Amino acid sequence: MSDIASIRRYDDALFSARDVETGYGDLQVLYGVDIDVQDDEVVLVFGPNGAGKSTLMRALFRQLPLWAGTIRMGQQDFSDLDSNEMVPNGVAYVPQTQNVFPNLTVAENLDIGSIHADRPAERRQELFELFPRLADRQGQDAATLSGGERQMLAMARALMPDPDLLLIDEPSAGLAPKLIERAFEHVDSIRESGTAVLMVEQNVKAALEVTDRAYALDMGENKFEADADTIRDSEKVRDLYLGK
Repeated sequence: MSDIASIRRYDDALFSARDVETGYGDLQVLYGVDIDVQDDEVVLVFGPNGAGKSTLMRALFRQLPLWAGTIRMGQQDFSDLDSNEMVPNGVAYVPQTQNVFPNLTVAENLDIGSIHADRPAERRQELFELFPRLADRQGQDAATLSGGERQMLAMARALMPDPDLLLIDEPSAGLAPKLIERAFEHVDSIRESGTAVLMVEQNVKAALEVTDRAYALDMGENKFEADADTIRDSEKVRDLYLGK
């Protein structure tokens, strides 16, 4: 178990962000944030509302300009890439809202996700095995899906190109309590299939069940980082972020 007092840096990480600063207009939101994700790892970012978590995800996917800092995938510098260059370079993103095309069928949503897929038919079948419910719904419009099914579709569409890293913003948002555990089981299955995951999530207790490491973000800054067991057992974390 690790110490939560420091922010470790991993030199051999699959994906790394260093000293990231960004914001909106004249409003700075992030102040020198560091993030590392290693191969086949699930990493959680948590913190209070307004901490900058969704802003961080948008910056990492290059939807926001970097005011300072760097983003790297292995030895490649992604700091100057546009967001439309991230998917062909191995990074996919599931935003919290507007993450499917509601007027298109499940199959058509996956077709859109297959633009950068090397073997779209085989990949679709792999994802139907990962998300069997979608196979049963492939002819339905996404608008007719339940919240849980829509979240499955959003993840499956992002996974069509078989990315090395999947960014997910609030995978349990809007789901009924009985579906939240299932959402995180899907996150774990994605990791088991060979795709690393970086997720933002408010339901920290549930997310930690499938998390390898976690970062606390507060007021746009890293507060601490540790493995899931250490975070879960920390009185400091419970008092600040989890409740008694």
